[in-house]
Amino acid sequence: MAKNKRPGIYQQLQNSYPNYLAAVEALGQAIHAAGPLDEKTAHLVQLAAAAAVHSEGAVHSHVRRAQQAGVTAQEIRHALLSITSTIGFPSVVAALSWATDVLETEKPGKKRAGKKK
Repeated sequence: MAKNKRPGIYQQLQNSYPNYLAAVEALGQAIHAAGPLDEKTAHLVQLAAAAAVHSEGAVHSHVRRAQQAGVTAQEIRHALLSITSTIGFPSVVAALSWATDVLETEKPGKKRAGKKK
């Protein structure tokens, strides 16, 4: 997925509810501006939260966003491993699988395989 290309559902929401999406994006910007966390750390926190609520789509999104902020694949995997005692081994394995969907399929020159969602 290109850096600026958004998933289909995001584009549908943008078209149908532009004010809603503008508010959600403004909230994200306000949260980022409100505290001392750097961008990489904030994305890893969001990734951990996405894993904790078992949201495959959010894990995909936060892996992409973390990579764009300069987080390495090793840091992404370590962040997920580090929450094992909090969310449990099966949940971490699922999140690692979802993260790998992005880490492996979005390497330069590698084509994305068709996947069930």
